[in-house]
Amino acid sequence: MKGVLAGRRAVVTGAASGIGRATAAMFAEAGAAVILVDRNAAAAEEVVVQCAPGDHRVVAMDVTDESAWGALAGSLADRCDILVNNAGAATLYPLAETTLAQWRAAMAVNLDSVFLGTRALLPILARSGRGAIVNVASIRGIVGGVNATAYCASKGAVRLFTKAVALECAALRDGVRVNSVHPGLIDTPLAAAALADPETAARRMAALPMARAGRADEIAAAILFAVSDAARYMTGAEIVIDGGTIAQ
Repeated sequence: MKGVLAGRRAVVTGAASGIGRATAAMFAEAGAAVILVDRNAAAAEEVVVQCAPGDHRVVAMDVTDESAWGALAGSLADRCDILVNNAGAATLYPLAETTLAQWRAAMAVNLDSVFLGTRALLPILARSGRGAIVNVASIRGIVGGVNATAYCASKGAVRLFTKAVALECAALRDGVRVNSVHPGLIDTPLAAAALADPETAARRMAALPMARAGRADEIAAAILFAVSDAARYMTGAEIVIDGGTIAQ
C-alpha cells in the first residue's frame, strides 16, 4: 500500500495505542503526513519513532475540548485531507448502576469528540478536494450488548451521525466522504479487561465464529481502504469487521 496516501495529511485521534496506533503507522507507511492526537503525548511520540519517515507530529489534547479542536484546525493552515475519529472509551456498566456522570462521560468521549472533530475540520477537508472521514464506532452501535447501555447508545449515535454528515457533504458537493468502521472484539488495551480473566476470555472466544479476537492492524487496513481513492464512490457506509459475530 506504499504511496496510496502520498501527499496527504491525516489527523488520527487516540493515536497512542490500539487501533489508532495501528492506523497512524499504516497511514505513514502509505505515504501520509500524520498528526497523532492523544492525551498521552509521550506514548504518541513513541508511535512516531516507529512510523515510516515523514512529516509527522504529535498533538496532546483532550478530544472533548471544543477549544482544543479549534486550535488544531487553526494549526493546519488549511491543509488536511483525512480525519479518523478513533478516540473512545469502553464504558461498561449495568444500567441500574450507571450514574448520570458516567453516562455523560461516555457520550463526551465516544460521541461529542466525533461531532467536535468533524465540525472543526470539515471546512479544511472540503478544500482538499478529496477529503475523507472515518469514524470508528463498534458493532455495539448496530446490535446491543449486556451492561453496555451508554456504550451502545454512544456508538449507535456515531453510526447515524456518520450517515447524516455523509449525506450533507454529498448534497453540498464538497467532495468529502464520510464512513464508519464497526469493529467487534479486537485485541487492544481497550479490550484488555474483557480478556484478562482466562475463563472469560475462553468463553468470549468460543462465541466468536472465527474463534479469535481481531487485530488492530486488521481494522487499520479497512480504515486505509475507506480513506483511499479505491473507495472514492463509498460514503455513508458502515464497515463491519467482527469475525462474523453479528452474522449469527
